[in-house]
Amino acid sequence: MSNSSTGFHLIFGTGPVGCWTAQHLRAQGVAVKAVNRSGQRPALMPADVGIIQADVSDAQQAIQAAQGASVVYQALGPAYAQWAELFPRLQAHTLEAAARANARYVALENLYMLDPSQPMTEHSAEAPRSGKGRVRRQMHHDVMARHQQGDVQASVLRASDFYGPGVTVSAMGERVFGNLVKGKSAQVLVRADCPHSFAFIGDVGNAMATLGLADAGQPTWGKVWLAPHAAAQTQQAMVAQACAWLGMAPTCTVVSPWMMKLVGMFNADARASVEMLYQFEQPFVVDSRVSDRVLGLQPTEISQGVKATLDWYWQPLAGAHLAAPRVMPNASKTAELEA
Repeated sequence: MSNSSTGFHLIFGTGPVGCWTAQHLRAQGVAVKAVNRSGQRPALMPADVGIIQADVSDAQQAIQAAQGASVVYQALGPAYAQWAELFPRLQAHTLEAAARANARYVALENLYMLDPSQPMTEHSAEAPRSGKGRVRRQMHHDVMARHQQGDVQASVLRASDFYGPGVTVSAMGERVFGNLVKGKSAQVLVRADCPHSFAFIGDVGNAMATLGLADAGQPTWGKVWLAPHAAAQTQQAMVAQACAWLGMAPTCTVVSPWMMKLVGMFNADARASVEMLYQFEQPFVVDSRVSDRVLGLQPTEISQGVKATLDWYWQPLAGAHLAAPRVMPNASKTAELEA
């Protein structure tokens, strides 16, 4: 896939997905700009990506930022407590910005709107089990409606919970990897022994870039795709992989729903997370094989992804000023045995 347009690619959002999308685009020689409210460059953002300071909750600022863009990526991540209220408006403004610029549009979505009772694919039934799931369903329909009306050429990428370099706010983020590199017990949600699909952040960024690099008229547009997902793992197995690399015995604490509700009395984001805990009470499995084949991608192996994540957590930018971990030989095999 290639993009023959001469305009730059614009990424709304400079969180981990935005940064990794930019990295993959720059690796292809594409001119990239990214938008955030602070105007600050995250450590993972390539140095030659232009940073535009704008508040996307203001439609005119979003439209102004996108002038001259050939492809627009929606990789925003509002605070969880404001997610349902704010996110639809942010997306509406980025859609309008893309339409005004005559730019193609790649939207990042999650799996909140899908029925998780069987492995989730590109064609899984819509069956939201939460208020956020219903919001996500409407947001998806809004994107597809603008595409079908011919206002903007759009494609959608869906992914489960992220892990990897730069990912801190996730079920496999700071509470797991951040704790382990400090010698503390990992904190996992609801059930440690339930299979759950996790998406390596570099794979998500690669898939976003791949969709955006497709020329106009390519069959990828107007459809839903899945980021590459390796075989589902239990949270316990993910912790075991990490502990094997660190040369320590697997150790984790399970955060129960009632504990999350208790924390939610004092923390708005935790309170907003309670309705999503069903994802960890039963198998939550993604089958991305069709998207992998069509897009020419493949998921990063879990052991490789966990090692890259630990490497990032040990860097000074993550705030870990500790002695380097002792890496065990044949760490991936050790993790399998201990899981």
